[in-house]
Amino acid sequence: MLFRSFVVLIAASASLAMAADVRVVEEIAAKVNGSIVTRGDLEQQRHDLEMMLRQEQHLSGAALAAAVDEQSQNILREKIDELLLIQKAKDMDISVDSDVTRRIAEMRVQSKIDDPDKFDEAIRQQYGMTYEEFKQKMTDQFLIHKVISQEISSRIAIPEADLQKYYDAHKADFLRKAQVFLSQILISTEGKTPEQVANAEAKAKDIVARARRGEKFSDLVAANSDDPDTSKNGGQLPPLLKGQLRPEIEKIVFTEKKGYVTDPIGVTQPQKGFLILRIDERYEEGQASFDEVKEQIQETLAQPMMESKMRPYLTKLREAAFLEIKDGYVDTGAAPGKDTRWHDVAELKPQTVTKEEVAAHAPVPHKKLLGVVPIPGTTRKTTVAEADTSQLGTHNVADTSAGQSAGTPTALPMQPPIASKPPGPAASSMAPIKQ
Repeated sequence: MLFRSFVVLIAASASLAMAADVRVVEEIAAKVNGSIVTRGDLEQQRHDLEMMLRQEQHLSGAALAAAVDEQSQNILREKIDELLLIQKAKDMDISVDSDVTRRIAEMRVQSKIDDPDKFDEAIRQQYGMTYEEFKQKMTDQFLIHKVISQEISSRIAIPEADLQKYYDAHKADFLRKAQVFLSQILISTEGKTPEQVANAEAKAKDIVARARRGEKFSDLVAANSDDPDTSKNGGQLPPLLKGQLRPEIEKIVFTEKKGYVTDPIGVTQPQKGFLILRIDERYEEGQASFDEVKEQIQETLAQPMMESKMRPYLTKLREAAFLEIKDGYVDTGAAPGKDTRWHDVAELKPQTVTKEEVAAHAPVPHKKLLGVVPIPGTTRKTTVAEADTSQLGTHNVADTSAGQSAGTPTALPMQPPIASKPPGPAASSMAPIKQ
């Protein structure tokens, strides 16, 4: 077996060193700046690779074993790649909180579990991880994408004429449905007395007046909204199509212009209160314009050229990183001439840590293999938190009964993130990640 189980003896006290407690630990395979890669991380990567090959290439037996052995040679390289890109995103002060919240809200809109605790349990049952672990995986994937977009694809010059030519040849790919992007403030009246409800309504009306006078809506959200899912990201909701909203709300938000703030709207689900909506963007049904999808086309055309630029970029990140790799492990993407030897353990951190110390990032067995998408410059696909949301919950402004059979969960294969702003009208035309 590639990795062997082992234990270390931790002395109960200096005077009783021989009467040590036996504790199972994780072996550190590599140190990447302030992060570590453990043996368990690599074993989980290998397991996910095997599952992917079984599901996508239908391999088994000797053919499966040979493919796993061949492709797993780059597992440590890919793990280091991911950590370096995530660390680079933090160095660049990239934030993806709104992207992640919007994406999770979209999952709730497209499925049918109203209760937050049941939503979390559905994540655990489907993917073998907690909601926070699932959210962190999604966050990491968004961070990686944004670094690649800003540092690689945005610097690839595509002539305007080529962008226009692609648009003209693929107009059918850029047909859009009518959709609206909203932000919300919820003033809860859950469990309140009639007098308190009246005060809440007065507060909601005051907030509407302030928003219409020009106060920043995201600031009003942060200071006043009682919705835990959207209060930390400016109140942003996922893109909504006609038929997903209550009729009286749909009539307003698909009629008024961008920037309009509604009067307080009484709601009862998922909690009672007054809802204030702002129209962030609205698209009519029809052909998306060239300008609206230009950024998406840029990324599409830049993709083939990124393959030759990605590995040199990751080598550059390695050259600037504090990187140590334990004997027996190989980084196949190592920077030429860089010393990554494991130094004296007495001068650095111990070679092993307890399971408790790595629990925050240690992998857990997945009951369902998450979607996969390749990182440019790598030789195999890597796992990302892109999810089949067939068992997850609805949002408070959506009417999920529209166009759906009662009690039938809606499958929503998640798309890879495209941009930090609300996706353009043609985003829905992209092929879903394979499950």
